[in-house]
Amino acid sequence: MTHKKINLALQVLPQAEGKNSYDLVDDAIAEIEASGLKYKVCPFETVIEGYYDEVMDLVKRVHIALEKSGTKKLMTYIKIQTVFQEDVTIEDKIHKYE
Repeated sequence: MTHKKINLALQVLPQAEGKNSYDLVDDAIAEIEASGLKYKVCPFETVIEGYYDEVMDLVKRVHIALEKSGTKKLMTYIKIQTVFQEDVTIEDKIHKYE
């Protein structure tokens, strides 16, 4: 695919009987943090920066982690930004707001 970094916005909406959805989202964020990739938690989604294959592999690992945490139903929303000639960074979009 691309040899440049992309940004992927990941929103997971897990459901499990007897479990708080926010706690399950915390499990997803813990998996993202453990990946070592740069990320930014936002109110509705988490933005992850990395190479396409490593970011998509992380999405898979988040799904696996949520299933292990007891998630029975999961809606996942993904947005990807790619610039084929250069890296896409989180800072490019938010540096003026921090």
